[in-house]
Amino acid sequence: MKLENLIAATYAPMHQDGSLNTGIIVDYAEYLIGNKVSGVFMNGSTGDFVSLTTEERKAITTAWAQCKSDRLYLIDHVGDPSVKVAKELAAHAADKVDAISVLAPYYFRLNSIEKLVAYCKEVAAAAPNLPFYYYHIPVLSGAELNMREFLEIAPKEIPTFEGIKFTNNNLIDYLHSMNFEGGKYNILFGFDEVFLSSLPLGAKGWVGSTYNHIPSLYYKIKSLFEAGNMEEAAQLQTKAIRFVEILNSKGGFNGVAKGFMKTYGINCGPSRFPHATVGEDVYKDIHKELEDIGLSEYLGK
Repeated sequence: MKLENLIAATYAPMHQDGSLNTGIIVDYAEYLIGNKVSGVFMNGSTGDFVSLTTEERKAITTAWAQCKSDRLYLIDHVGDPSVKVAKELAAHAADKVDAISVLAPYYFRLNSIEKLVAYCKEVAAAAPNLPFYYYHIPVLSGAELNMREFLEIAPKEIPTFEGIKFTNNNLIDYLHSMNFEGGKYNILFGFDEVFLSSLPLGAKGWVGSTYNHIPSLYYKIKSLFEAGNMEEAAQLQTKAIRFVEILNSKGGFNGVAKGFMKTYGINCGPSRFPHATVGEDVYKDIHKELEDIGLSEYLGK
């Protein structure tokens, strides 16, 4: 199955005391569906997975599983530096979601494609009924490996291999991965700030954190590109970049963007250390700056 359109990398919702607030996930799902987001990538970087316990990650998976439908495709990131933990999370997800994903172990970093394939193969086997995606994010995992070369080996070793969540701005490697074996695999683009650049390369599916906040902006960029209006599309891409820059300048994007979800009635609560949780006065400033650059109309509903 080829995934298309926007997939939101979702936040881990919490109560004010820092405990999980999985009860809000039903409303979170309906909000995303209402804004034409076609899927969820849970327990990833945006979801602070490295700051969660294994049991908390399982609880998030279980909660999202209650929202599984043909309107919202669920991908669960189960990666962990411990292969044993990753397999445990994969087995837990096996009857709950539509697909699983892992990034490379990020403390003892992998230095070869063969090691990466071996890791992915072992984790994928713990959920043999689910499509498997590798999560390529070398800026965080440190696995600076070529994905075109990875595709030469991985599908032969992993029966459930489906594709890659490609969170890197190496567009040459992305293009070669997209075109591998005639476009056989699902290569999901994961770098929101260069969304427009992925379009002429043939991107059809995207995973990102800002698709929680401004999905209509990206669909507008896509429609402008398809109409041949590159100048206006580039202007809107600049607004998307400014959205990230403005929130990042207020204390760090991850934490501030999580709190920004209150704009849409989805209170995801505070962030886990080391991400910042900021006050309402900060969000007033943010809304003013977004209004000044003409972004208010794209802030969802």
